[in-house]
Amino acid sequence: MIKMRPSKLSLVSVILFVLLFSQCVLSQLRVGFYKDTCRVVEFIVKEEVVKAIIKDRGLAAALMRMHFHDCFVRGCDASILLNSTPSSTAEKDSFANNPSLRGYEVIDNAKARLEVVCKGVVSCADIIAFAARDSIEMAGGLGYDVPAGRRDGRTSLASEIIGNLPPPTFNVDQLTQMFANKGFTQEEMVTLSGGHTLGRSHCSSFSDRLYNFSGTLKQDASLDPTYAAKLKQQCPQGSTDPNVVVPMTSTPSIADAGYYIDILANRGLFTSDHTLLTSPATANQVAENAKNPIQWKLKFAMAMVKMGQLDVLTGSEGEIRANCRVINS
Repeated sequence: MIKMRPSKLSLVSVILFVLLFSQCVLSQLRVGFYKDTCRVVEFIVKEEVVKAIIKDRGLAAALMRMHFHDCFVRGCDASILLNSTPSSTAEKDSFANNPSLRGYEVIDNAKARLEVVCKGVVSCADIIAFAARDSIEMAGGLGYDVPAGRRDGRTSLASEIIGNLPPPTFNVDQLTQMFANKGFTQEEMVTLSGGHTLGRSHCSSFSDRLYNFSGTLKQDASLDPTYAAKLKQQCPQGSTDPNVVVPMTSTPSIADAGYYIDILANRGLFTSDHTLLTSPATANQVAENAKNPIQWKLKFAMAMVKMGQLDVLTGSEGEIRANCRVINS
């Protein structure tokens, strides 16, 4: 259920809109799926998420990103959680996820507790979806009801990352097409890109903009010079230190409109961030989101509900894993 401050009466319509949207999903998922089989599921997941984020605020971004990376590859089936095997490299060990994606232990902890009280009932895929919602809410975004009923997949292939997850070098046309392939409009693409308001990035994801943009051996001229100089201090040329990370925005632990404000000031970290200014339509959406943070939070909540329905397994499809890291034997 969405949380709201009583003093902010303008949020009433926002809350009702998100609630109605999440109740009227078009897939086989439904809000309250575990009402009769595991009523404590969302309480347990949220408790684990809250404990983890209190210790490490960066996990809010990590758990949100985990949901995105799970759903865009094979659908929301918890394939992101599966370990590699001697014969196959899993998604989590791909270049896009290792070493940057983290938070697996939060899902493990929630799953272990759920197996004690509701053995064999709650899917790992649903735990990821609940955890992402709770993380967004913990970071100051809008909470929303999560339709559930996902089942867990049995396959995870690092080779499927390419063509399904947008790299940080994509331009606006490439982003629009990739999101369209997943059923999203261009506006929803801009909305979901706002997830970059949370978190940090390794230097390798943007260092070309500092030292060799488009093969020119020069800095990306579109970067704010002061911002670029700061990034160069944090990420010296040729540095490969995996422990060095840079905030995505000026408020990396808060789900606010700072991402869009930074883009308008030419401080978008990735090429795929700044490129939103290169199309009149997306540039207008960036400006609108920067001006209306509550509206963006509403749109983001709606887009997250929609994303959580991508190519889900339901009914007798897939399985309910006993251990989120391995398929059932």
